[in-house]
Amino acid sequence: MLAVLGAAGLVLFRHPMNGAMSFVVTLISLAGLYALLSAKLIFALQLIVYAGAIMSLIVFIIMFLNIQPDDLPKEETKLLYIIGGSIIVLPVGLFLVKIVKSIPMSSAALIGNDFGGVKQVGLLLFKDWLVPFEIVSILLLVSLIGAVVLAGKRGSIK
Repeated sequence: MLAVLGAAGLVLFRHPMNGAMSFVVTLISLAGLYALLSAKLIFALQLIVYAGAIMSLIVFIIMFLNIQPDDLPKEETKLLYIIGGSIIVLPVGLFLVKIVKSIPMSSAALIGNDFGGVKQVGLLLFKDWLVPFEIVSILLLVSLIGAVVLAGKRGSIK
């Protein structure tokens, strides 16, 4: 519920700093959901990487820009968009609730204590998914080099 309220605050608040703080609430509550699911590694990564590092960077950028209330655009049609979006999303949400209620109740099997740990994820990643992992890392390296080359070309034009 807290994740949904944080996401709603992200959409509804006008000032970017308030939206960023709402997003922090959403990310932290998602980390709590991962903890409830016994996914220890994803819980830690969510807190450290997303709620910590990336949101610190975003908040720093927003503070660096020093956005004043006069700098923000006027939003006369915002209420209209919110009502229209609610009208579109409400039937889908009710349909999903109906589907979830129709699922028969059954007992859930408990998972072991090793689920979601660093060792299990590392073994899975570097044994079964080694080639795709390396392909993604090469792709990221190529995109980083491309960004540096493009930034260098733009800097030399000025």
